[in-house]
Amino acid sequence: MASEIHMPAPVCLIENTEGQLVANQEALEILSGTKNPLVVVAIVGLYRTGKSYLMNKLAGKNKGFSLGSTVQSHTKGIWMWCVPHPKKPDHTLVLLDTEGLGDVEKGDNQNDSWIFALAILLSSTFVYNSMGTINQQAMDQLHYVTELSDRIRAKSSPNSNGIEDSADFVSFFPDFVWTLRDFSLELEADGLPITADEYLENSLKLKQGTTQSDQNFNLPRLCIRKFFPKKKCFIFDRPTHRKKLGQLETLHDNDLDPEFVQQASAFCSYIFKNSKTKTLSGGIKVNGPRLEKLVQTYVDAISRGDLPCMENAILALAQIENAAAVQKAIAHYDQQMGQMLQLPTETLQELLNLHRACEKEAIELFMRNSFKDRDHLCQKDLAAQLEKKRDDFCKQNVQASTDRCSDLLKDIFSPLEEAVKQGVYSKPGGYRLLIQKIQELKTKYLQQPNKGIQAEEVLQEYLKSKESVTDAILQTDQTLTEKEKEIEVERVKAESAQAAAKVLEEMQIKNQQLMEQKERSHQEHVRQLTEKMERDRVQWLDEQERILAFKLQEQARLLKEGFQNESKRLHTEIQNIQKSMEKPRKTCFLS
Repeated sequence: MASEIHMPAPVCLIENTEGQLVANQEALEILSGTKNPLVVVAIVGLYRTGKSYLMNKLAGKNKGFSLGSTVQSHTKGIWMWCVPHPKKPDHTLVLLDTEGLGDVEKGDNQNDSWIFALAILLSSTFVYNSMGTINQQAMDQLHYVTELSDRIRAKSSPNSNGIEDSADFVSFFPDFVWTLRDFSLELEADGLPITADEYLENSLKLKQGTTQSDQNFNLPRLCIRKFFPKKKCFIFDRPTHRKKLGQLETLHDNDLDPEFVQQASAFCSYIFKNSKTKTLSGGIKVNGPRLEKLVQTYVDAISRGDLPCMENAILALAQIENAAAVQKAIAHYDQQMGQMLQLPTETLQELLNLHRACEKEAIELFMRNSFKDRDHLCQKDLAAQLEKKRDDFCKQNVQASTDRCSDLLKDIFSPLEEAVKQGVYSKPGGYRLLIQKIQELKTKYLQQPNKGIQAEEVLQEYLKSKESVTDAILQTDQTLTEKEKEIEVERVKAESAQAAAKVLEEMQIKNQQLMEQKERSHQEHVRQLTEKMERDRVQWLDEQERILAFKLQEQARLLKEGFQNESKRLHTEIQNIQKSMEKPRKTCFLS
């Protein structure tokens, strides 16, 4: 089970001090403490419109986010409250309350634009809160949405015209919820009742005409329609008498207007049920550490005077996580090999088989924890580290076998060596006795278990080191004729050559096994990479299909409303999406 955050109250996530936005270290540390997937709900709107009250209700509390009770903007920067998700086990609900837009005391709305853009970038559900109805004034107040393409970059490199496709924004924009407070109209059109969602859709209809006034009217509506595939609207009656609004933190539901209580409950139920896990391009679910990194990346970009770039943020996140994924995979490999490997192994193949099984698990672990590994650099690093680990284990195996065999030979042959020193075999007939004893001891050595892969080589090296002693005893043995001595010398040479050939053959087999293992390792990396790329491709195609369906629906709506030029521009975007979906993807690794 993933870790959980327990916050008794909100903390400031992004501080706004004299127009400078700074990420708060305390809040970042809180985010780093959970590995749960996050559902991130951000709310923006003019100051003193009741944003904080709705966020407290989502947290299941009456108090928490500061409500304020004066005409001054109360919340500064972006405040965060992480609570267990009430409907999704092992998920964390992250609530982001932003400072009120349009505070006259700030005198500069550029800061508001950045707050608005950050709320878009960080959330999976974006709530825009306003008072009254959706009229032109409400749309004019939502001018921040028209500035998003000037505040946010989806890709580090736009298309050849220097323009980003709105499809790039749709791929990562959150769901859009418009909450209308103190709504006093009857929900009807042409004398028939309509839903709040239908009211929002009607309000987003464009106006025919080419004047500047028509363009100003249409621009925010076009932006909402282009950027947000999923839109929802909620209306709220006034919660209580005006004089009691400042006491909302202390009022119970039975002290509030019953309609308002029901509307707030419906809003919370919708958010709990429908708000998605925050997901980046490629289906990457955002947890605490990932949101922490996104906050830092975006705020740092704004501080430098750059535009926050979604692609760069994901790549920066990927670099950190992919490097960590390599270390996690290596640690798993080390743990498995440490538990299962007993040196020396009887054969090299035994070691290589164990390496291959642990290597496979390590690669799988890396694949599960990595994403957007540009040019497969981290996977290549993993491959190189695993290859070095394998070679190190092979060296350790050789050394362990050599040490074991050397100790065995010392124990078995030391009495014979002592007898030779004492001249036991320096007598007539001694040479034959010596050879007979050597054969007995060789048989005893070969019968010993757990010698490992160096058994023959170490034995032959030992016997070769004693050739001068046996030759001296041969030459001084008076019972042998010169002809017999020559025959014996030739026999020893033949046995030595035969043993050397056997050792050489064993070395060639070991080298062949190593080469075959290298190829299997390469193929395992390629296989798992191909499978991952295919999963990513299917996921990407699903994402493009969703965007394409949204674009086609919007194109049909534009045609129906008679906006030919806008429809043509959208048709170009649709063609670009369709072309991109036709391009095959290449699989290239460790070339």
